Amino acid sequence: MAIARQVLCLSAFLSLPHARSEPIRYSVAEEAESGSVVANVAEDAGLAPAQLADRRARLASEDGRQHFRLDRGTGRLVVAERLDREELCGQSGACTLSFELLLANPLQFFRVEVAVEDINDHSPVFPEERVAFTIPERSDPGSRFPLEGARDLDVGSNSIQAYSIAPENDYFSVSFGTRSKSTKYVELVLEKALDREEQAEVDFSLIAVDGGSPPRSGTTQIHIVVLDVNDNAPVFTQELYVGQVLENAPEGSVVLSVVATDGDVGVNGDISYQLSQAVGQSHSAFTIDPTSGEIKLTKPLDFEAAENHELSVRATDGGGLSAICKVLVEVVDVNDNAPELTVSSFNSPLPENALPGTVVALFTVRDRDAGANGKISCALEDQLSFSLRPAYKNYYELATVSALDREETARYILTVTAADAGSPPLTTTQTFTVDISDVNDNAPVFNQTSYTMYVRENNVPTVLVGAVSASDADVGPNAKVTYFLAPARPTEQPPCSCISVNAENGHVFVLRPLDYEQVRQIEVLVSASDAGSPPLSANVTVRLVVVDENDNAPLVLHPAQDGSPLSSELVPMSAEAGYLITKVVAVDTDSGQNSWLSYHLLRATDPGLFAVGAQSGEVRLRRPVTERDAVKQKLVVLVRDNGRPPLSSTAALSALLLRDFSDVRLPHSSLATEDEGGSLTTYLIISLVFVSLLFLASVAAFVAHKACKRKELKGGHVLYGAGNMQSGLADAAAAGTLPHAYCYEISLTTGSGNSEFKFLKPILPSLPPQHCATGRGTDDEQDFPRGPVTTEDMAPDKPGMLSAEQFNGLSFN
Repeated sequence: MAIARQVLCLSAFLSLPHARSEPIRYSVAEEAESGSVVANVAEDAGLAPAQLADRRARLASEDGRQHFRLDRGTGRLVVAERLDREELCGQSGACTLSFELLLANPLQFFRVEVAVEDINDHSPVFPEERVAFTIPERSDPGSRFPLEGARDLDVGSNSIQAYSIAPENDYFSVSFGTRSKSTKYVELVLEKALDREEQAEVDFSLIAVDGGSPPRSGTTQIHIVVLDVNDNAPVFTQELYVGQVLENAPEGSVVLSVVATDGDVGVNGDISYQLSQAVGQSHSAFTIDPTSGEIKLTKPLDFEAAENHELSVRATDGGGLSAICKVLVEVVDVNDNAPELTVSSFNSPLPENALPGTVVALFTVRDRDAGANGKISCALEDQLSFSLRPAYKNYYELATVSALDREETARYILTVTAADAGSPPLTTTQTFTVDISDVNDNAPVFNQTSYTMYVRENNVPTVLVGAVSASDADVGPNAKVTYFLAPARPTEQPPCSCISVNAENGHVFVLRPLDYEQVRQIEVLVSASDAGSPPLSANVTVRLVVVDENDNAPLVLHPAQDGSPLSSELVPMSAEAGYLITKVVAVDTDSGQNSWLSYHLLRATDPGLFAVGAQSGEVRLRRPVTERDAVKQKLVVLVRDNGRPPLSSTAALSALLLRDFSDVRLPHSSLATEDEGGSLTTYLIISLVFVSLLFLASVAAFVAHKACKRKELKGGHVLYGAGNMQSGLADAAAAGTLPHAYCYEISLTTGSGNSEFKFLKPILPSLPPQHCATGRGTDDEQDFPRGPVTTEDMAPDKPGMLSAEQFNGLSFN
């Protein structure tokens, strides 16, 4: 009764549809980066992300190529490799990649179609970089001359949209359009009659522009040679020639012949043929006899690579006129490809308690031939425990039909034969070796008790530094070992994030650059676990040692190179050879030979005067100082480490050669003058001229202003003691009793007995005292009284005024 119930359940399961009737459709632009997300296929298929892993979801295609991959964790469909629409679909208007989303336990299929959208990634390309025409000078305006159009591997709006001529000329224009049967043409149109005596040759560029954004263009050079009259161009008997050839036709086979006639006679009626092939197709597959027009094969063709070839034939007469026809060569398929069997899923070993109906292998078959040559049938050799059944389209399942017993049979060898319907038929055989697994009773064992690996500092990210390896004595899933980093103790923090272990092969990677100066050794614990239930594991210690690289240049500590003015070392003229001037001190943060420093004299005012200790950095005199040596000596010392390649730094220093250290000021002043150079002298001269002109202008303005003011003074004002006061003030200023030269002016009314006056503000503080004795600035006019000066005006509470007592207390000695 139980067996009957299982048979009924199995029949009901097999009767369920394996895939949804309508495919899931997406689109993605070509050239998308690997890892780009297309869509969430799990969500569109009505599946939870957890179901993808539980049901061993995978993607499978007819040709076996994996253009996309499935992220089981999120259910996203991402791009697995860069997509090139032209490589995948050629010139087809639509480019669709079809594949299936397969799920096991229970088996379920989802048809997925991804349309690859074209982007403008190809520029128009002309078959020839330079095209020459010979045109009679009496050709009528409006004459048309066919051109070989440019080809663009893009499609739709990204294909060629327009042609133009550059630079534009009065003789020619370009015409572009489509004739019958969607045949595009490009022609030069003669706009103005040619005159060979006026211009024997015309050169310009023909530019093809596509409709992309931004647009791309291609260029070919047009060279026109103006000849005498040849009024009949060659004419082909057909605009389009179609020929067929077997793909296994031998080299030299004649495909077809083209024929063109010319109404002219003599040289102008002699026709020669030239062959050109479409952009992107092989030019070496065909050749044409220039006299007879026979097109022959130069090598065998392949129907699977290209089903047809488009050629262009130009017929040119002796006068330079030509015509173009199209030739379409169709390749006829022969049965030269055996069926291809691609395994999508294979489960081995199987547990001996696997239920009947368990899928062992899932594979697809295809044949690259067409028609009956591409029809395939599959068969499984006599086998009682397994059966072969069709799953979906050209997919087949290899499944168990009865219970397995490992003690009876530990291994099954299954042979599947795929044959096509060609004559004679071609076959392909695939052998599946199915092992029956045991229980998990052996833990993984590492081949070493510990591992020591080395990595150089400043390593590139994700560099491989070694591998750990563990083996398991079990078989099947119980022997499948995976590796991962684990804390040394369960309570510790996660292991170092700079180290990663490949779970499949145990390769150890350093994820980010390391610095020897910061960390020199890292220890992690790697765990190897099998896939048994429950799993068994083992641990091993991996020690990563960082090897020093020469990545630090020497650092000069003395003399300081911080950009401040260099201090000069004083060297007496009487110093003998070997005299120690100074010592260059440098350090290197690297270790080992990378930190061994050597010192070399790179430049010096007098290289023969100095020597630098290669190991000590001491700067000494090589010979005694002479009178001919420059007073100031500049030196540049190169400090270099012993790394490979070596790194270096420079130290600049200067030395002064002095007879006596008491003369140290003189060299310093000369140094300043020498360092400033000729440019500073020029700036000083310009500044001096400018200041002098400004001073003269100020003096002239001041004198003119004072002269005008004196005329306005009233006749009743008398200046007493001006001469004595001026001389006294001038003497006082000269003697240094006043901080600046001041101008003083006394204005007394007639008959006044008071000795009251006021001090005015300095007129021009920068003028000498003798020039300021009688001057008065406009800024002080407001303080000069227009009437008699009274005692109130001299009151102490008024700023700028002195009282009589204050004035009597002044001393002008």
